[in-house]
Amino acid sequence: MVSWQLKWRRRSLINNTLQQSNTVEEIEEIEDVEEVKEAEPRPDDFHHVTDKFDVPETQSALLLHAIREPYKITSDYPVPQTQGEDELLVKVTAVGLNPIDWKAPDYNFGIPVLPYISGRELVGIVLQPPSSPSHTRIRAGDLVTIPSTDYRDLRRAAFQEYSIASSFNTIRLPTNTTPESGAILGVAFVAAVLALGICMGVSFEGVLDGPDLLKIVQGIDAQRLPSDIRDECLNGIGSDDKAHKDDFLVIWGGSSTCAFIMKQLARLVGLKIISVVDSGKHGLRLSNHDKIRPDLLVDSHDPERAISVIRAATGHKARFGFDTQGKESAAHLLRALASNDTAATLPKDPQEYEAVKSKLPTPPSTPSESAKTTTTSHLVGLTGVPKTDIPNGVALHSIPIKLFHEIPEVGEALSEWCERLLARGLLVPPDVVGTVEGLEGINDGLDRLRRREISGGRLVAVWK
Repeated sequence: MVSWQLKWRRRSLINNTLQQSNTVEEIEEIEDVEEVKEAEPRPDDFHHVTDKFDVPETQSALLLHAIREPYKITSDYPVPQTQGEDELLVKVTAVGLNPIDWKAPDYNFGIPVLPYISGRELVGIVLQPPSSPSHTRIRAGDLVTIPSTDYRDLRRAAFQEYSIASSFNTIRLPTNTTPESGAILGVAFVAAVLALGICMGVSFEGVLDGPDLLKIVQGIDAQRLPSDIRDECLNGIGSDDKAHKDDFLVIWGGSSTCAFIMKQLARLVGLKIISVVDSGKHGLRLSNHDKIRPDLLVDSHDPERAISVIRAATGHKARFGFDTQGKESAAHLLRALASNDTAATLPKDPQEYEAVKSKLPTPPSTPSESAKTTTTSHLVGLTGVPKTDIPNGVALHSIPIKLFHEIPEVGEALSEWCERLLARGLLVPPDVVGTVEGLEGINDGLDRLRRREISGGRLVAVWK
């Protein structure tokens, strides 16, 4: 396995001051006046458990036996086994509940095998650390958060008492972050960083030695990249199109968990944030939150009005968009990003974008040569993008989530950077709005998600 090691730079990072810093400039200002300290968090900055645990042969797990049925607890399911020197075994203590956990079985997608174990992110205690002598970051007893983006490997699923993870996908949890908060952080963090770093070309090198993801993926053998995301990674955005400080980023569905993380990361690199939300439901909370307060809050109630406000407020210069809701809202966002000449010709009814078979491959490719003659806008869809009437000058992107668990250099870079951001207070997890107890409470929690009862944060299942 190729190991990605980040070099630490010395920075003046006084914790109490830095926790209030939101931009690269504020960090640099602190560096000029304060005593220089190492950016690397210390071991005692992280949760560590000294209790010893025996690993049983069997465990309780929550299994999906059929589509559109509730999950069922099985008490004699085998404890998963590590299969390589970079893998580790954790005892699960908390699990974040995601919409995908109920949508996948209800709509029959993302279920590779039955019976199936779901759950995409967890917090747990490391019982068996990686066996490789080169893996020294993760120790037995560390409390870690794990974004389980590899949904095909049931050993890595969260809805069980014990789970497997790769060292490069494991994030130690700092003492300033509760286990419940850590359990709802990982997947949103990975998606937001990859959307910004790969699809929009943002470099995070100026923020606590963060990664330049395009530099990483374009510096490795292209054949190592999964074929279905290779074009996005290598050709998705040109060097002249990358997002830079003071560019506008329009987030449609700005109240989501992923938007919560993306706003913080975008602010750290100096992007101007326009958040499109139901302002009656979320406006006050977003406006009063220091970490995610946007530069402009736009009400989504009237999409036509929202599009007009975005275009007028930015002087028709918004080039980057991130949609968290689906193809309908992504179609609105497409019109907000389009040039003056093409915006007027695009269908106003979002359903018209899906009237015929998609003209684009999956994932969407780089824009045509003719589109490159003008400044290109970039729309990233978390759950879907329009399929027809895509104008020249707008490139569509899908988040290459596989990079996190299939390319160790990327996974390690993201995991180590997340640790530093959390430890220094530059990244705050989403709000926990409720908890359920253990595996037995998960079905009820997912029912609450189905009924749209959860807003402004996430539910967490907590093990006894």
